[in-house]
Amino acid sequence: MGASSLGLDAALQSYLLEVSLDEPEACRRLREHTQTLSQAMMISSPEQVQMLLLLFKLQNAGKGLEIGTFTGYTSLRLTLGMPALQMICCDISEEFTRIAREHWQRANVAGRIDLRLAAAQQTLDGLIADGQQGQFDFAYIDADKGGYRGYVESCLELVRSGGLITIDNVLWSGSVADLEDQSEDTVALRDLNAWLHQQAPGRFDLSLVPIGDGLTLLRKF
Repeated sequence: MGASSLGLDAALQSYLLEVSLDEPEACRRLREHTQTLSQAMMISSPEQVQMLLLLFKLQNAGKGLEIGTFTGYTSLRLTLGMPALQMICCDISEEFTRIAREHWQRANVAGRIDLRLAAAQQTLDGLIADGQQGQFDFAYIDADKGGYRGYVESCLELVRSGGLITIDNVLWSGSVADLEDQSEDTVALRDLNAWLHQQAPGRFDLSLVPIGDGLTLLRKF
């Protein structure tokens, strides 16, 4: 659901990329590889990832979390764009992350990416148990929608004050605004959005941006 930004037709999406995208060759190769897969829509749109890179650069981020890695496009783009960045990436798919590992190795960033193949909540709980609270500059959440609230709560512990928690797919192709859609993922995202809005005044700054499939930005107090 993330190959292009919601609401843009093919011509406008193409124009947007033409005048704004500054994509390394290694990322282009991985994106094109991913587009051959039947699950290609799981990749984050390149303009969204480029915006994340800009935001994380503004933080001078040195340590990041990714929850849901797929074929590794986002982590590749971020580590190439920030040569000092170290990342922990959480996923459960050996099949897709094998592609990620190949492209990370080819781009010489594999040594800065710690891939944890396990249920993401298990990995996050382990980091908290290891005393990693406040040690991360950012987190990017793009995984199973039913797990999002738990991931956000854990990231609010793991990300430092002033750090960013970013959440993908929060508009879900517009389905969150269709109250007749009661599918499990849609309801989970609709409930998440309402909960974040309620929580925001005391815990974080909040902005939902209509880029990609909807991206929520949380700046932790």
